[in-house]
Amino acid sequence: MVFKRIFDIIVSFCGLLFIWWVFLIIAFLIKKKMPGGPVFFCQKRVGKDGHLFTMYKFRSMTMEHCGSSVSVFGQSRITPLGTVLRKYKLDELPELWNVLKGDMSFVGPRPDVPGYMDCLTGEDREVLKLKPGITGPASLKYRNEEILLAKVEDPQKYNDEVIFPDKVRINRNYMKHWYFMLDIKIIVYTIIGKDLEEEFLK
Repeated sequence: MVFKRIFDIIVSFCGLLFIWWVFLIIAFLIKKKMPGGPVFFCQKRVGKDGHLFTMYKFRSMTMEHCGSSVSVFGQSRITPLGTVLRKYKLDELPELWNVLKGDMSFVGPRPDVPGYMDCLTGEDREVLKLKPGITGPASLKYRNEEILLAKVEDPQKYNDEVIFPDKVRINRNYMKHWYFMLDIKIIVYTIIGKDLEEEFLK
């Protein structure tokens, strides 16, 4: 895992150094298209060993949203600009700072709000040994999660009973079969939009 952390530090630092101008453009657009609120969305998430940390994203929702932990495609609380940012994952660029700080890694389980990961029991709690990631094997499988949730009658129930347990299973298997080049493969597949063909996804 030493190489994983070294990779995270170097790539996140270079990313912040070379795309700072993208941050400025997105910040300007948010202020112009979504006035009356902050540029960044900051929220406590569950990290490695169950410790809480503050995760940073570009704001993609209105300030009056209900605060549900499940996002569904087409919801009115997601602004038109926010829809574009989320489609191309641009809202997650500030997480590079979380990676540089050591709160997150490039690859790992997506960090959940308190009430999910901290309620895991038994062997499922093994995933808490991993740093949460910007992307990961479960993220690849559920890259269209918001669209999937929009098709079911009760998105919150479907997430809690189907998607979340499957993500935990995938992330446990990722931890058991981890090797450095798997992380590189996941990052590349995330960028090009390709599905990860690994046994632990099935």
